[in-house]
Amino acid sequence: MAAIVLGVPEPRRNEAAALFRARGVPHRRVEAWKYSDLKSALGERGVGAIVAEWLVQNLPPGVELFDLAQPNPPDWVREHFAGATDNTMSAASLALSAGGVAFRVPEGAAIEGPLKLDFAGPGHVRALLVLEEGASLTLVERAAASEFRNVGFEILVGEGAGLDHVRLSPADADAVLVEEVHVRVAARGRYRAHFASFGSKLSRMEVEIALAGEGASAELSGVTVLDAKRHSDVTTHVTHASGNTASTQLFRNVAAGNSRAIYQGKVTVTKGANGSDSNQSAKALLLGENAEADLKPELEIFADDVKCAHGAAVGDLDAESLFYLRSRGVAEAEARGLLLQAFLEDAVAGISGTDQRELVRTELLSALKAIA
Repeated sequence: MAAIVLGVPEPRRNEAAALFRARGVPHRRVEAWKYSDLKSALGERGVGAIVAEWLVQNLPPGVELFDLAQPNPPDWVREHFAGATDNTMSAASLALSAGGVAFRVPEGAAIEGPLKLDFAGPGHVRALLVLEEGASLTLVERAAASEFRNVGFEILVGEGAGLDHVRLSPADADAVLVEEVHVRVAARGRYRAHFASFGSKLSRMEVEIALAGEGASAELSGVTVLDAKRHSDVTTHVTHASGNTASTQLFRNVAAGNSRAIYQGKVTVTKGANGSDSNQSAKALLLGENAEADLKPELEIFADDVKCAHGAAVGDLDAESLFYLRSRGVAEAEARGLLLQAFLEDAVAGISGTDQRELVRTELLSALKAIA
């Protein structure tokens, strides 16, 4: 039997290491990374081989936890952890990390309290979340600032299961934060996620979702508020691999100073996935001449009888709305703040759970004050 380290058979780890060695650290000449030059951001230090930290603030009753640095992983970890991937940085975290955490929500369990998970410190770390058939959970993830951190996260949503995922990435001018999330949603399963980013030297959240069973759905939303030279990149790829699946994506970005906000969203409808329904909406406001926003929605359709749409727009605050508020006695700074809040609220309003929604709003208001 092959040796197992971090729950990974040695051949699988070697395969991931070989893939990363062959490709190296992504840079702007790699199409998927053309807006985010990770190699340049890291400089001479490279990716290193340090193990990053994870912290569970609370483990709700009914959720099973396994420390991936420990020996003898349970069967559910062996079955689902370290699936094959063609993602360069996910391969790096698999090859270089020797630590991480795995969670399991058993069949039919409806977990009431949120699972709060933080990643901290520099290095590489892995995570696994398995929701069995009919289970439900809310995951609140915080990405604490770090010189460089690379997180590889695998999520499996079973038949009829539902996951609400909220991730907050902080503002830190010196941090380089990379995370790759691979989600597989079974029949009638639902994955709903919101990604709030406030910018780092380079921040990239990459999400790959496979809607693998009929009736599966994914609802993605996110907000980005940036100033100074901060950089935020949200890249998604949703694959409708089965018929009668649905996905929505709604992202709103605000960029000030010399910052750069990126959204790349690709939707693939595979052959035979008839009845698929997909909608993408990405908008950005630029609050200065040196701010930049790159919005790139894509559709790749190989099936008939589908309904797919996408749209993107970049601009400034609406001059007429600003004039209207000013004419009613609202100070200019306050008026701009109100319009920015209204613009971003489109993406925040759909967050499931009052506590999670207010958490994002609180972080959002703090970020807006910083650029007012």
